[in-house]
Amino acid sequence: MSSAEPAVAVQTRGLTRDFGRVRAVDDLSIEVRAGTIFGFLGPNGAGKTTTIRLLLGLLEPTVGEARVLGHDVRTEAHRVREKAGVLLEADGLYTRLTALENLDYFARISRIPAADRKSRIRDLLTAMDLWERRNGRVVEYSTGMRQKLALARAFLHRPQLLFLDEPTSGLDTPSAVAMRRELVKLAREEGVTVFLTTHNLLEAEKVCDRVAVIRRGRLLAEGGPEELHAGRSRRVLIHGSGIDGPLAVRVAGLPTVKRAELADGGGLAVELAPQSDAAPVVRLLVESGADVSMVEAMRESLEEIFLKLVREVEDGEPPA
Repeated sequence: MSSAEPAVAVQTRGLTRDFGRVRAVDDLSIEVRAGTIFGFLGPNGAGKTTTIRLLLGLLEPTVGEARVLGHDVRTEAHRVREKAGVLLEADGLYTRLTALENLDYFARISRIPAADRKSRIRDLLTAMDLWERRNGRVVEYSTGMRQKLALARAFLHRPQLLFLDEPTSGLDTPSAVAMRRELVKLAREEGVTVFLTTHNLLEAEKVCDRVAVIRRGRLLAEGGPEELHAGRSRRVLIHGSGIDGPLAVRVAGLPTVKRAELADGGGLAVELAPQSDAAPVVRLLVESGADVSMVEAMRESLEEIFLKLVREVEDGEPPA
């Protein structure tokens, strides 16, 4: 692989940014592999947008370092911005121009050759399902259409890396689903690395190869969706008859059980300690006279894992 196409698209080491007494990004160390969709997750105010601005060289780190596409963001930020596409809070579109005029203008700024410009614009507008509305002025577009056009603008110059800051924020559910589908399709087809910030954990679970979870600028966890599930407590739903409140209390007292309670729809919901299985729970239930018909694994959502990570930090436990 050439130096222009590094295996690691984004790498930070101890990246920190202070605004006066407020630490917006706190000792952040992450790696984003080239060609992946990387989710940068956290609630509003977690430091996601500040991190993007640091990676683009729009802000200077207080301490620490970052390399993007092989370039130091302190000394080569202009090279980063040449190679990256960006969609931040503002879409950057000219509302009095048409979609076609907007993309043509940005293509000329990016010095896309005339021979390639028209076909590139047509391909992107078609991919975003906007070709039939290409001559409509942006001021007449819906929020979803504007976001899709802004995404086309970010892809226009064939960037190696795409920074997207809350790209589906403010969209209704159908528009958000369409936006995600088109983003993933284009990113895979063009081999673009995507750095996606969002507080929408369902969105991240659907599109991201790997995620990092931050809160108050601090990294809580990083890994693929399966890695975040591994090593954490497991949940099972035990179906059967003869399971009552007192028996649930006895199950909760087992050393391999973190929590047990009667489920709303019937049965017993049990949270097991890491690396534990349900056998001791089933044994206790059967020995106590319950009739166990099925043990169903309950997979935690990314949202549930995120909330647990936050609770652990607030309670003083180290993040997983």
